[in-house]
Amino acid sequence: MASGKTSKAVRSARSSVVMSKPKPWGTIAAAMAVVLFAGGVFGYAYYKWDAKQDKEAALAAFTPSETNQDPSDKIQGVVKVDYNNARGHVDATQRVAYDRFPPFGGPHDGVWADCNGIVYNDPVRNENMVHPLEHGAVWIAYNPDQVAGTALDTLKAKVTGQTYLMLSPYPLLDKLVSVQSWGHQLKVDGADDPRIDQFIRALRTNPYQHPEVGGTCDPSPGTWDNASPPPFVGTPPPPDAVPMDFNVTPSGAPVTPGTSEPAAPSASGGAAPTTQPSG
Repeated sequence: MASGKTSKAVRSARSSVVMSKPKPWGTIAAAMAVVLFAGGVFGYAYYKWDAKQDKEAALAAFTPSETNQDPSDKIQGVVKVDYNNARGHVDATQRVAYDRFPPFGGPHDGVWADCNGIVYNDPVRNENMVHPLEHGAVWIAYNPDQVAGTALDTLKAKVTGQTYLMLSPYPLLDKLVSVQSWGHQLKVDGADDPRIDQFIRALRTNPYQHPEVGGTCDPSPGTWDNASPPPFVGTPPPPDAVPMDFNVTPSGAPVTPGTSEPAAPSASGGAAPTTQPSG
């Protein structure tokens, strides 16, 4: 009998030990954390994808095509000027009598600024910044006294690493941000204004709206230094500044108004897209 009672007691003790064994809450918590983290990553990725799809849908109407050659007509505030008869090249010692600031067309330096997603930290000479617009680039300028921090980061994110885009400060700009393409300009009061993206989509490398389709954003070798570009000149153009009607001959060589003598043409760039770049 004693042996039976002992066996029963042992079984009872073992059962009690089994029943009182603690659950692995640490393991459970870790597993739940992994699941929640994975869900969060998936949810964020889906959110970003969905936001990108929404953005693309919103910009679809501003994509140029044969039947929609200037989508910027749909953007409130865009100013348009025909500069196709004012495309002469000047040299590094000359200034152009620009009548709009920032300028967005007209005579310009034969050396063009690098416009392949470049963020210039200092203001750059007008004559060099206009030339890339002729090649299909978009130039975003901002007032450095009013745009900084998050707003400036927003503009940099639009440009960095993107072809046919460039960003630079522009002293005494009358609006916070000004966006230029050849013959087009939009001035806005904020870096997050949706019209900036609309303008870029409508006019960057739009083959119907810039004269040198196929012009490159890569400067000719040895002509340009991104770390030390020609500085911006903020004084009014002098009396001997090159006039806005300084033009080119039908062959593409610059010619001074009132003469028939063309100047030497500048070096031309390599191939470039004739449709909207991706990104």
